Amino acid sequence: MTAGVRYSCLLLLCLTALDQSHTAQNCIDKHHIVTVIRQMEKFLKGQETRFAEGLRIMKSKLAALQNTVSKFPPADQHTVTCPTLEAPQHGRKFGSKHFLGHEVHFTCNSGYHLVGPGTRVCQENGSWSGVNTVCKDISECSSNPCQNGGSCVEGVNQYKCVCPQNWSGSHCQHQTQTAPPEWSVMNDPAFSRKPRCAKVDRTQQCSCDAGFHMSGTSDNSICQDVNECEVYKLDRAARLCVHACVNIPGSYRCSCPSGYKLLGDGRSCEDIDECLTSQHNCTRGTTCINTGGGFHCVSPECPKSHGNVSYVKTSSFQCERNPCPMDSRLCHLAPKTVSFHYLSLPSNLKTPVTLFRMATAAAPGRPGPDSLRFGIVGGNSKGHFVMQRSDRQTGELILVQALEGMQDIEVEVDMSEYLERTFQAKHVAKVTVFVSPYEF
Repeated sequence: MTAGVRYSCLLLLCLTALDQSHTAQNCIDKHHIVTVIRQMEKFLKGQETRFAEGLRIMKSKLAALQNTVSKFPPADQHTVTCPTLEAPQHGRKFGSKHFLGHEVHFTCNSGYHLVGPGTRVCQENGSWSGVNTVCKDISECSSNPCQNGGSCVEGVNQYKCVCPQNWSGSHCQHQTQTAPPEWSVMNDPAFSRKPRCAKVDRTQQCSCDAGFHMSGTSDNSICQDVNECEVYKLDRAARLCVHACVNIPGSYRCSCPSGYKLLGDGRSCEDIDECLTSQHNCTRGTTCINTGGGFHCVSPECPKSHGNVSYVKTSSFQCERNPCPMDSRLCHLAPKTVSFHYLSLPSNLKTPVTLFRMATAAAPGRPGPDSLRFGIVGGNSKGHFVMQRSDRQTGELILVQALEGMQDIEVEVDMSEYLERTFQAKHVAKVTVFVSPYEF
């Protein structure tokens, strides 16, 4: 029995005794009675507080449970899915999800062009948007590559020229009776040597130094330079130089284009970073971007103000939207941030390859989005890219068709954030790709 209960019982007995007898000597005095009453008040108040806290916690848990259950789809509601799409013949497919709102992208192999939509979306009725996509063969002979009356014969992703009489070469560009050996340097004294000759068993034997070959008759022979650059020009697997081969007497050397330097192996080229080595002429207010063989001076500008939408530049490559009026729906739908990105690529880069990633992050103390949507919304990319989700909070910009330089390509991608299917914010990234004219 607790102290409070004992005091309560004692108080009750004393009050009963006082009522029967007006004598207080056999019971506790008035001071003890007041003390017991105050202890009882504290005890009851503590019990009341704990009971109220228990009710509050129980109500909070019931509300959370009800909120969770309300988000479940009805028992009779089925998840919308679309049938599996196959990659077109001579093409590729990107995207493996077949649920409502998901996208599938298509591209064609080299030598074929896309007929039909490059992107199809799973719709609410369980079907894909658009029509079936096919890849059709690009005619190799459409550019009339054969010269001097040659006939073009189509092959699988290639062609062959059938040349008329007295003409030869891959494009019928050489006259048979006049064309000298492509690998031999003629009529240039600097590329000729006298052979080394010696009599062996009464027979004269002649030879040439490395890098030369014997030409002429046995009585009047000469060593002519072998043009190694021409010998290996058509054999890409045994290519002597990554860029240009320069023939020299008895040998060769490799050279690199402007903006590149020759590496220690004597055949490979490496880009010179003009921005890092301060070999650029970018003025104040612009930023130097290194590219293959050169550089660009850039100074991206924020979108122009319109209506209640305006932007402020927070860094060299990012703009942020100023706070919107509460009643301006147009302002809230405008991009919250606009960022600028610059990439340098070699020509004919092997695809597919991921170039750029876009992700979201929640502010401290605030819930992040539970759904993201990515897309390509602008630029002059002409179907070279697709934008797809790589995980729950990241999207990837993927190059799916090789780019041939020299050219500059712009692609604008966006990321929309949703919380409980309600639009929250949109972010735009403007990506500029500088494609080098070289494959290194």
